[in-house]
Amino acid sequence: MKFLIVEDEEGLRKSIDQYLTAEGNICDWASSYEQGYQKLSLYDYDCVLLDLTLPDGEGLQLLKHLKKINKSDGVLIISARNSLDQKIEGLSMGADDYLIKPFHLSELYARIMAIVRRRSFNGNSLVQFNELEIDTISKELKVNNKLVYLTRKEFDLLLYFVTNKNKVISKSAAVVHIWGDEADMADSFDFIYTHIKNVRKKLTDAGCKDYFQSVYGIGYKFSES
Repeated sequence: MKFLIVEDEEGLRKSIDQYLTAEGNICDWASSYEQGYQKLSLYDYDCVLLDLTLPDGEGLQLLKHLKKINKSDGVLIISARNSLDQKIEGLSMGADDYLIKPFHLSELYARIMAIVRRRSFNGNSLVQFNELEIDTISKELKVNNKLVYLTRKEFDLLLYFVTNKNKVISKSAAVVHIWGDEADMADSFDFIYTHIKNVRKKLTDAGCKDYFQSVYGIGYKFSES
C-alpha cells in the first residue's frame, strides 16, 4: 500500500512513517500545505493521513482540492481538534474517517486498513480473481488454494494490478505507486519489467494463467481478455 502523511509535527510524522513502513507499506510525506498540494496533484495514494492545521494553510482545503481533481484516494483526518462540528465538516467534505490526537499507532493502522478495504476491496481483506486469492492482511498469495511465495514488492505489484484489472498501467505509474519517492532517483523504469517477469513466472509455475499483457509503448494490463 502507498500512503501520504500530511503532518507538520516532525516527531509524529516520523513515528507514523516508521510504523507504516515496518508493516511493509510505502510512505510519502508532506510537512506543509504546499508540499501536500503538490503530492496530491502528482500521485495517487491508497490513503492520505491529513492533519488539519498546517503552517501555510488549512488541511480541509487540501481535501477540497483532492475532490476537485476527482481523485479517489482514501482520506483519514488526524487532528487535535476534538470538535463535533469539525468532524462533521470533514466527513461531509469526503473524508473517510476522523481520528483525534493523541492516538495509538495500532488504532491508526487499523482505521487506515478499514478505509482501504472499503474503497478497494468491498470491505474484504481477501481479494479473489479466478484462481488467485490475495490476503491483504497476512500478505499471502494462493493459487488454486496453494501458497505461493512473493517478495514484498512482488506482492504489492500484483495487488496493484489486480485491483486495477483491465486498466492499462504505465511503467511510471506502477513504479511510483510501489516505490514512492524512491522512484524519482531511478534513471529509467525498465526494472519494472524484471519484477513483472518474476511475478509472472511464479504464478504460471503454480498453475495460474498468465494475465499480464504488455501494451506496446505504454506499460502493462492485467486482464483475462
